[in-house]
Amino acid sequence: MPSPLDGYAITEHEGATDDRVDSDWWNHLSLLVGEQELDASREAWPSSHEFIGDMMIVRIDNEVAEYKSQIAEAKLRAHPHIRLVLRDDGVQGKFRIRELSPIGAREGEKIHLENIPHELCRTRVLIKEAGRSIVCDPTKAYFSTKLQSERLETLALAKEMRSLLGRPLRVCDPFCGVGPALATLLAEAGLVCDALASDLNPDAVELLLDNLRRWDRRKYPSEPAPLTRLFDDRVVGIADATMVCENPSLAGRGNLLLVNLPHRTIDLLPSLIPLLDRTSPSMVRGRAIVSESKIESANISIRDSLPPLLVGTPEPTLRIKRDYSSTLRLCSFEAWLAPNCEE
Repeated sequence: MPSPLDGYAITEHEGATDDRVDSDWWNHLSLLVGEQELDASREAWPSSHEFIGDMMIVRIDNEVAEYKSQIAEAKLRAHPHIRLVLRDDGVQGKFRIRELSPIGAREGEKIHLENIPHELCRTRVLIKEAGRSIVCDPTKAYFSTKLQSERLETLALAKEMRSLLGRPLRVCDPFCGVGPALATLLAEAGLVCDALASDLNPDAVELLLDNLRRWDRRKYPSEPAPLTRLFDDRVVGIADATMVCENPSLAGRGNLLLVNLPHRTIDLLPSLIPLLDRTSPSMVRGRAIVSESKIESANISIRDSLPPLLVGTPEPTLRIKRDYSSTLRLCSFEAWLAPNCEE
């Protein structure tokens, strides 16, 4: 030892074992596939994932699909709270259901990569958001935790609308899924006085009824049925959104319209506007998936589809929230609409 430490005696002690989990999944993956293979396919390895409860959903490029078991094991070792890893092969069919397949699961200290026990593959989970517990099953109804910030933005806009009207809102959510947007709005005291929640997917409506039963603490039906008024302040059920306004008891009632079918939002806007109460200011809040090069033309289409705007409010403009693919962007917008008397 250098001076002045050379005068001290040196004793040796056995160190404590470092039991901390290495949360860098790349380190685990490199041990499983080797540094050479890791570098060779560097751009193809999954760059992101999504947590839904104790599940992880990950997209795997075909280039590295042969290593799906190693990817699953690396993810499970890096995230000890995860029970199940699912490969996402994209949204399929008219109900926008994710094509998911289990590629890894945890059972105590054991990791299963092949012949995963059926009981470990359950996909119905309970998550917490906005102070609410939300039951969802991504194999039956589309749900994304990545949209939580969007739902919080919608909440802020809804509170602005309540201040403008001076009363609680009547909300129309004709693509409600399992109800995550409603969960955020209903959690705010005095914000919603009436809610229309419908979806074309019966499985989504079944999960929605389960959620509403707990949120409202009322006896909702257990089986999904066509859209109907279940309580004085709740209209719930299966419905084609474009046909809802044909019911005279439902048309012209909403103050806030949520349009969450991003592939078709712009095309469907004209058929959904009749749901709004045009005797007072109202709002449309929507999401759309468009090519970045066509965002400005999409803005024009949205504006052409809407009634006149409320004086002093900005024109609806798509804001990019994240990439949907290499060429498409997921965007959101809102439009403040003038009452008929101001048109």
